[in-house]
Amino acid sequence: MPDHVHLLAVGCQPTANCRRFITRAKQFSGYHYQRAFNERLWQRYGYEHVLRASEDVFKVARYILENPIRADLVRSVNEYPYLGSTLYTIDQILDSLHTSG
Repeated sequence: MPDHVHLLAVGCQPTANCRRFITRAKQFSGYHYQRAFNERLWQRYGYEHVLRASEDVFKVARYILENPIRADLVRSVNEYPYLGSTLYTIDQILDSLHTSG
């Protein structure tokens, strides 16, 4: 997305700290962006949502994948170059609609 980022992070260990991960990722990327372009990358405040156990991770992932379509940037998910997952293929996420409802 040209003006914001969607990120779905899953802690795979009991000691995982997603808030700390996000903070460090923003510090690291913001520092290097500032040095390269002499302007801020991140707004001071952002929106975050911690999923409850009852929320469907695949539903959230599909929402993120389909966001460029809703923004009229592309007509197909596969046309948007900035999508991906280290756990699932895009097709697995999209197909989860048929298996999880």
